[in-house]
Amino acid sequence: MRVLIASTGGHGHFGPLLPFADALADRGDDVLLAVPPELEATVAAGRHAYRLGAAAPREIWARVSELSLQEQSILGNREWFGRLCVEAMLPTVEALCDDFAPDLVLHEAAEYASAIAAHRRGIEHIQVAVSQAEVEWGSLDIAAPVLPADVVAALRASPYASHFPASLDPSPYPHTHRYNDAPAVASSRELVYVTFGTTAAGLGYEPYRAALDAVAGLDVEVLMTTGADLDLGDVPANVRVERWVPQPEALARASLVVCHGGSGTVLGALAAAIPLIVMPMFDDQFANARALEAVGAAVVAEPATLRAAILAPPPPAHDLARELRAAPPPLTALRRAR
Repeated sequence: MRVLIASTGGHGHFGPLLPFADALADRGDDVLLAVPPELEATVAAGRHAYRLGAAAPREIWARVSELSLQEQSILGNREWFGRLCVEAMLPTVEALCDDFAPDLVLHEAAEYASAIAAHRRGIEHIQVAVSQAEVEWGSLDIAAPVLPADVVAALRASPYASHFPASLDPSPYPHTHRYNDAPAVASSRELVYVTFGTTAAGLGYEPYRAALDAVAGLDVEVLMTTGADLDLGDVPANVRVERWVPQPEALARASLVVCHGGSGTVLGALAAAIPLIVMPMFDDQFANARALEAVGAAVVAEPATLRAAILAPPPPAHDLARELRAAPPPLTALRRAR
């Protein structure tokens, strides 16, 4: 089987597709990735064939900090994912649908160009969740004015594979299939792991400085990852700052995770039953934080309350960890979706 896998870029959006790509390739299927130039170094270092599309112009993000949450959502979902990313990638994925002739197109839920190309050609397409189902259903509502109406309807009805547990993430998609791709992690519980993902560095240093101030002087070892080279000023003696550490490696030592509420970090910590403190900053992170807090799986903090939260962390969410681990592997979910 020939499978075209498409992403808009960014680790949080591309990462959920990789377990499917690896499992399909292990089975002997012909896998081809379609990604923007920002992912070239990542895919070039990997095992799969790939084609690069054009880069969407990023200038719109310069004003994101000036916008309300509603305006940020329109900027991200409609202007960025719905219009600019589609305009940048559509010529490439249309050409690949014609030349590579995939039997299946697999795309992350915010990547619409390949869904447009596949729908126009009658090619089966399945979407893979990046965030909670209700968030992505709502994101499609926001993007809909700049997307073809028939494609929006097709996306509503198409299979939807999610790594979120159902108890945390009730889904409006009629054909939702849960899967688990989190590696088994047994943590030595020796440090606090602080991460705000790979994109927060572009929004300023405030969350990193707040976290450094919160852990300063505590009798605990701290690992902080930044996703970029940042000048954070004075770093407390108990903190090690790294640009990047593979998440399984960090979680294998963590007794507590302090994060932005990004889906990949949250699900990795939940699967390992590691307590979570969430300090959301934008987009779906607020929805993730609310859902986690509602079921007692995390404490939601602000910079002013972060130190107190670290000193009194929540208990591990063992029920969610068991639910996550009980979900089938990606290929089983994919088989059920088809």
